[in-house]
Amino acid sequence: MGAPVKALVELVRAPAALTVPGDAVAGAAAAGWPFRRRTLALTGASVCIYWAGMALNDYADRHLDAMERPERPIPSGRVSPGAALGVATGLTAGGLGIAAAAGGKRALRVALPLAATVWAYDFVLKETALGPAAMAAARALDVLLGAGGAKPALPAALTVGAHTYAVTTLSRSEVHGAKPALPAATLAATAGVRVAAGRVGPLASALLGTYALTTGRAQYDAVRDPAAPKIRRAVGAGIHGMIPLQAGLIARTGAWRSALAVAAAFPIARALSRKVSPT
Repeated sequence: MGAPVKALVELVRAPAALTVPGDAVAGAAAAGWPFRRRTLALTGASVCIYWAGMALNDYADRHLDAMERPERPIPSGRVSPGAALGVATGLTAGGLGIAAAAGGKRALRVALPLAATVWAYDFVLKETALGPAAMAAARALDVLLGAGGAKPALPAALTVGAHTYAVTTLSRSEVHGAKPALPAATLAATAGVRVAAGRVGPLASALLGTYALTTGRAQYDAVRDPAAPKIRRAVGAGIHGMIPLQAGLIARTGAWRSALAVAAAFPIARALSRKVSPT
């Protein structure tokens, strides 16, 4: 008998995938074609690979979760380890297939290293010093996937990657808490990402301001009290903060309709996080 749908939703942290489409759209906007049909398909490829990474994360951490997070789908017995690995494998294959069909060899040249980075992170790099860099690389590659690997998308990719690096570094302390210096450094990184965006128009300024405010406020709370619950809240805010950041980068290119469409996912993602944790 297959795993319950609710358990699979928790396994892949389904609502957190709302932070993913903005990567592809930001890349496409930077490349100059945010409205092309293939952007939607490449967004689907990104979501598949993202969900694969979430399932792999729980598979790789199943023994640790049995002690620290016994309510997770695998240690609770709602999803078997084999099923989780199968879900991850199927989603990875699906993501690569969609990327190849939508963007051909150019997209596949980005999708393959993206998928490889996700698998390497979960099985090899996560607990090493290279863990945050690997996660940042995955997000940067996700932006480049939306652009079909086009070089004009590189600044947006690096911006998203920098934010991801900071949030991933902070997430390593979400179980046991941290010293104030860690969330303080993450807060400084958030400010740096906002400053790096430069002078932009009113819509982009509002979106990037939302990113800095919502993400930074939770990080500031974690500086004042770096216990595990506040760290987890700051990590969650950082994950959701990806959406207004992406929307701001899109708006900066003049693609305001696409920016607003991406930004619309922000309140939805925050509301759904109360039912399924993004961390």
